This record gives sequence, structure tokens and C-alpha cells, in this order.
Amino acid sequence: MTTASTLQDDVDPASIAYPGAQAPARRRTVVSGGLRIAVHEWGDANAPPVLLAHGGFDFARTCDVFAPLVAAGGYRVVCWDQRGHGDSEHAELYSWEADVRDALAVLDSTTAEPAPFIGHSKGGSLLTQLADACPHRVTKLVNIDGLPSRARHPDVAEHERTRMLAREITGWLDHRRRVAGAERKPGTLAGLAERRGRMNPRLSREWLLYLAAAGAQRDGDGWRWKLDPSLRFGGFGPWRPEWTLLRLPGLAPPLLGFLASVSEPMGWDTTEDVLRPHLPPGAEIVVMPDTGHFIHIERPREVAERVLRFLAA
Repeated sequence: MTTASTLQDDVDPASIAYPGAQAPARRRTVVSGGLRIAVHEWGDANAPPVLLAHGGFDFARTCDVFAPLVAAGGYRVVCWDQRGHGDSEHAELYSWEADVRDALAVLDSTTAEPAPFIGHSKGGSLLTQLADACPHRVTKLVNIDGLPSRARHPDVAEHERTRMLAREITGWLDHRRRVAGAERKPGTLAGLAERRGRMNPRLSREWLLYLAAAGAQRDGDGWRWKLDPSLRFGGFGPWRPEWTLLRLPGLAPPLLGFLASVSEPMGWDTTEDVLRPHLPPGAEIVVMPDTGHFIHIERPREVAERVLRFLAA
């Protein structure tokens, strides 16, 4: 039987640090669709804002190294914990459209002027959809390994497309019923870092420990990731990557995309050859050599420097 005594931490959370990592300078809350969304900011509060979106199963604090580097270029970096992630509230049900509305709510609370967007993985696809829907709200778009690679749906009859959508929605609802009331498995910070390391094999133990200390909460029986247990890989509500792929050719803002060159469990495995026919005119794609899905964590300084040059151009 697992007890609190068997889950005593072998690491003191107060002693955990990581080179270059900086906690956000400010934290606030935005209400979107009745849910409280936690917003974190780095940089001068009066500097020009940049909207930054983390990936799925992550949270804003995963940007504690990358965001300060962008902020040092003269920006106010604004990143939020997506619903069900980090310090934001959990929802009864999740949908891709609700995540996009949350992003717009954060943007509205930050500025009425157009601003640059930067997103990693799921966050990259979210901001790609927001940029497509609201081109007047974005100046430039940076997508960090969140560009999809699957081919579009086959040219099938309209009634078959309806059945495909119905299957997607039914599968998500069935999953949500199965996990109602579920809890995440407790453990020590070191244990959480080890578990995360199985999905992020290229990231160091020091970083994973820092991540656990920033992204977990201590309960009576141990530490748990601050992540809704109903969320699952393969979707955040009914959604398919190719739906984002179809939006790319008509994107209005200049696009800078980063692609990983090493396959990882949480990666998208997008290749430039597959992506190139769908890109809007003038899009710039950078393939990072010997780099996995978490490009902005493996190579934060290189990515930040490239991003800052793009934003200044």
C-alpha cells in the first residue's frame, strides 16, 4: 500500500534550479468561457507583447529558459496555461475551438493591437488557427515543431465525411466517460521527472527535475502533475492535424517554422518535403540538426536569436 511516508521526496524542491531559467515576472488570471486561465509574463510590462503558446501536456513554466531570452530582446512575453494544464482550471469537456477561444481571450486581455505569435507543438497549431481566423490580430507567426504532416482526407462523399466527424466526436466522449473521476498517479519529484523522461528522452534529468518542481503540486499522498487526467495523447477534443495543414496556404502573416530532425514520442515527425507544398508564399522553414521535438528547450538560445531576427526584420 502506498502511503505518504513512502513518497517522501528525495529532492528538496527549494534547492532545484536550472541554468538560465527564470520564473515569470508577473502572473494574472483571465476568465474565458467561465474558466479561470492562468497567465504568466516575462519582460517589461510596458514592452511590446508577444503571445507564446506551450505544447500539449506542458504548461507556461516549460518556457522558463526560452521566454526570458525573447523578453531580453525588448518584448513582454505572455504565455498562459491552457485549460486543464498547469494552474488553469479544468473543464468538463475539452475542444480545440475552446483552446483557440482561450488564446484569443488572453490576447484581448493583453493588447488590442496586432502582435507576434509564437507556439510550440499543439500551441503552434492553435496559434496557426487563430492567425488564420484573425489575421488582423497577428503581425508574424513562429511555429516551433507544431506544423502538421499528415495528408489531407481523401476525396470522399459528404455523407462519409459526416460519419468520420461523428466517429471522432464519439470516441472523445467515450474516453471522457471512462476517465470521469480519475486521478493522476502520485509520486516523488524525482519519480515524476523520471516518468516525464520516458516521453522526453533527450532532455536532461536536471531540466526534468526543474520541470517537476514548477509543474507539480504536493498532495497528502505525494506529488502530482497539474494536468487534468482526462486529457490524452492524440487529441484535445475532436481534432485532426490535417485540419491545420489545410489552413497553411492561406495564412496572411509571415511564417517562420522550426522542424525537429530527431523523432521523439511526443513529436510530430513533420518533414520539410511533405510540408513544402502546403506553405504560404515567403514562409521560412528551419530544420534544426540533431534536435528533438522540444527545440526551444534543447536549443533555447539559437531559437530565440533566430526568432528575434525574424521579428525585427
